Amino acid sequence: MTLRQPLVIGLAGGTGSGKSTVAEALVAAAEVGSVAVLPQDVYYKRGADLDQSPGATINYDEPDAFDTELLVEHIDDLVLGRPVAVPVYDFEASDRSSASTPLAPAPVVIVEGILVLHDARLRSRMQLKVFVDAPPDERFIRRLERDVSSRGRTPQSVINQYRMTVKPMHDLHVEPTKQYADVIIPVGGSNRAGVHVLVSYVRAFLAGEA
Repeated sequence: MTLRQPLVIGLAGGTGSGKSTVAEALVAAAEVGSVAVLPQDVYYKRGADLDQSPGATINYDEPDAFDTELLVEHIDDLVLGRPVAVPVYDFEASDRSSASTPLAPAPVVIVEGILVLHDARLRSRMQLKVFVDAPPDERFIRRLERDVSSRGRTPQSVINQYRMTVKPMHDLHVEPTKQYADVIIPVGGSNRAGVHVLVSYVRAFLAGEA
């Protein structure tokens, strides 16, 4: 019997759109160990590796901020049945930690992040590409709540970053990747019908029916 290649799903969308909510729903709908999740936002480059002028504000919302080579390598390893050491990013220190988290291979691999559909190398490894959409105001509110409550940020710093880099980079880099999506989920993670369609597809794949 020939083993099936893992299903690689890309979940893209703007900050606060509900990507993590959709990913969590897919994990919860399957048996433990059936779904592995690679969050793009832990693959930020180390501060020392970022190309920036002294004293310049780091732009975390442009493609070059991510260690895409490592993310691609980890996807390939998981597809080949090899475990990976996922980076740990310290959001309060704004730098990658020296620690890592082990992740075992699984029948379904989810790659989740704002720009996972931007790079052709990532897209070529995905059998299903999803863009999670949501209104700009709602996305900003969700980001503000998240960054203040769990990432040690002040409201004003979140607002400043949103104005300076998040919004411009969304318009320039994130929104255009919607053209590559096989599925678009409006209203983000609260779209129960959209999430149900994805859950049903993953369950069918795991059952050998898709």
